[in-house]
Amino acid sequence: MLRRPRRRFIVNRYPYLGGGLWHFIRHGLDLDEKKLSDASAPPAKKGWIATGSRAVAEPEGQQGVFRERTTWVLMGTRNGATCLGGRLGVFKGRMFAFLIKNSPVRIEALCVLALLSGCANKPPAATVPAAPVTAVAYSELWGTEGERWLPAGRLPDFSYAGYRNGERAIPDYPPSINVAAYGARGDDDVDDTAAFQKALAAAESGAVLVPPGRYIISDILRITKSGVVLRGAGAESTILYFPKPLETISPNDGATTSGRPTSNYSWSGGMIRLEGNLGSVPLTLITAPAARGDKVIVVGKAQSLSVGQWIEVFMTDTPDNSLATQLYSNDPGDISMLKGSTKASLVTRITKIEGNRVELERTLRFDVRPEWRPVVRTFRPTVEDAGVEDLTFEFPVTPYAGHFTEVGFNPVAFEGVANCWARRVKFINPDSGPMVGGVFNTVSDAVFESQRPPDIAGNQGHHGINLHGGGDHLFTRFDIRMKFVHDISVSGTAGVVVSQGKGLDLCFDHHKRAPYEILFTDIDLGLGTRPWKSGGGAGLGKDAGARVTFWNLRAAGPLPEPAKDFAPWSINLVGVDVGRPQLLDPTGVWREIMPTEQLQPADLHEAQLAARLHNQ
Repeated sequence: MLRRPRRRFIVNRYPYLGGGLWHFIRHGLDLDEKKLSDASAPPAKKGWIATGSRAVAEPEGQQGVFRERTTWVLMGTRNGATCLGGRLGVFKGRMFAFLIKNSPVRIEALCVLALLSGCANKPPAATVPAAPVTAVAYSELWGTEGERWLPAGRLPDFSYAGYRNGERAIPDYPPSINVAAYGARGDDDVDDTAAFQKALAAAESGAVLVPPGRYIISDILRITKSGVVLRGAGAESTILYFPKPLETISPNDGATTSGRPTSNYSWSGGMIRLEGNLGSVPLTLITAPAARGDKVIVVGKAQSLSVGQWIEVFMTDTPDNSLATQLYSNDPGDISMLKGSTKASLVTRITKIEGNRVELERTLRFDVRPEWRPVVRTFRPTVEDAGVEDLTFEFPVTPYAGHFTEVGFNPVAFEGVANCWARRVKFINPDSGPMVGGVFNTVSDAVFESQRPPDIAGNQGHHGINLHGGGDHLFTRFDIRMKFVHDISVSGTAGVVVSQGKGLDLCFDHHKRAPYEILFTDIDLGLGTRPWKSGGGAGLGKDAGARVTFWNLRAAGPLPEPAKDFAPWSINLVGVDVGRPQLLDPTGVWREIMPTEQLQPADLHEAQLAARLHNQ
């Protein structure tokens, strides 16, 4: 046991849990894995208790102080405890939590049971027994707090996904312009497109407000400036209605990989577009090989670089598809139609320069070899920190005619932008949902609904969301209440995280072209009959690329096992019941079976982010 100096803290009493059970958080005290002793302290003045996502002052009469030796038994709840470096760090879950020293922190829940040997204010006896303790299970790939994780191991680092790498919250910009000032009225039969376009063109920064109402939009709205957000009064109050599809507004005929005529809006485009350019210009060649997991590259001209600079490590394939083969863990399947088109990218910051050796903030997620013409490029996005929020996108109720018949009833597209977002949004009757390109973009708190008559397979749309481009996107806290041909799609990208969502019968569409190091975590699939259903043309590789990871997936019953042509041997299944026994092969199948309610952390992305921020 660890002995600590006397520290002040307070504890909230809950007599209905039993005389020996108290709920609290010990914040800032060193812990061993199971126990802490000598937690004695003088009385404290006031404490806080966090309930749900709010922190409120604790009534004075509900305080207590421990004065004698106490044994603590840590018990994580859903999205439960994450111990970082021997300290309690960031915790999330369902239950309430107690904060020490009047210091509210980002905590939604942690349950800790204190078995008391004595205290200054003993709680009264209770007649209701405490709930049974649930066992906790940890993955051999991560451990309790990341101690088993290896930079070059089979479990990638997903902590950089989303807006500003998770290091900053999405901002709430002050209002700058109201569309009503430009003539938008809503709740009538008048087209409001021109008013919206004028307001967005006039805004230099801040939120362009859309008051409550239903507005008719018949043309594309573009956000082309950093720091501009289109904000409604809430998804239930502000509705944008789009009566015309993109194919009518701006025809864009195309064809599938098999030559079938269709609209390119079947897999791209949006009625609102965040448009920019990532500003990629070559700076210097990388002159020496490097291995996945390394942080140091050797360059030809280090004088063109500086510490703190954002850069992109970029490579292109050879005619024999050797880069694609690596991004499939040397198990690519049929890649005859790729024809050297594969690219690899990693956006990161420079942390140190010594001569021609450049140290990166992130570890490489691929090998670097001279035959792939590796280069360091600038990363200077022309549009960042822009978004749409608190809106509903509504489309007409028309029958869904089936796969590749879509005409572009698509809500929002991210094209060549970074660190942008769509949040607190609802999509009604779409052909497809968000089309997310660029880098480090976030879609969160999104609901998908449809009243469209479905096709013969029961589908009401094509892609629920399409995540592509440079990658490192975050799609989180979603509710897909309709069935798409492809509910969640990833293609030709890396580092994407999909988390904390649910759907009717979700499928994780890995759309070939080596989508590698993708994470699906803490998701309720609903029926769970088609999790691995994927599309993509022939000869473009297996559906999923290297080290795709499925962590804490729940469904109505066991999921079907992924077919061999779904992913290479490096796929990770942790807390995923596929009706097969556990198999932990470091150079083959990794199928780690445990009850999802016991798996900690429940959300791998949140745990990895917390660990990284703790160590910075």
